[in-house]
Amino acid sequence: MSVKHKGFTLIELIIVIAVLAVLSVVVILVLDPAQMIKRARDAQRISDLQIIKKALSLYITDVFSPTIAKSGSTCYTSVTSTISATCGGRHNTVSQGTSTDANLIKVNGTGWVGSDGTAGGPDLTKISAGAPIGQWPDDPVNNTTYFYSYVASTTSNFFELNAKMESAKYQNGGPNDVESRDGGSSSTVYEVGTIPGLNL
Repeated sequence: MSVKHKGFTLIELIIVIAVLAVLSVVVILVLDPAQMIKRARDAQRISDLQIIKKALSLYITDVFSPTIAKSGSTCYTSVTSTISATCGGRHNTVSQGTSTDANLIKVNGTGWVGSDGTAGGPDLTKISAGAPIGQWPDDPVNNTTYFYSYVASTTSNFFELNAKMESAKYQNGGPNDVESRDGGSSSTVYEVGTIPGLNL
């Protein structure tokens, strides 16, 4: 008596492999991994600017005679390279301040937020409960296109923070557009802050 072994034929295996290949292509097209990565970076940008805004607001309300920027006519960026006098056209300022790599993330008044690498910006260590964050966040890409920018009015404690979105979801016209719906003066960057109209 012969024993019959059951298995897949070559045709059946080819059909299964073809179906799996088609499903893989459909999943890749639907999920679009490149856009998913961009959306994740945009979500990080939105979160980072909210964290910075809260830290600065706490600093302004807690510290006696706060210094929120070295100069009110200067914009500051999370990159050490010079973008332009107006931080890439984001602000109504006359010069750009840059911090050194060594000081970029420091929250002691020498970091990129409101300083040029020397003391003169918000010193979060002066907050009575201590600095609410350990370092200033910087953009997930942090180059001359995607960077954080900051400008402040040294006379009224108003400030504005900006970031450029890179995913179609969060950009101007996208389903979760934050650039044109943030109440700011620009429809091409995400703006948060305390200045009415976000027009610094």
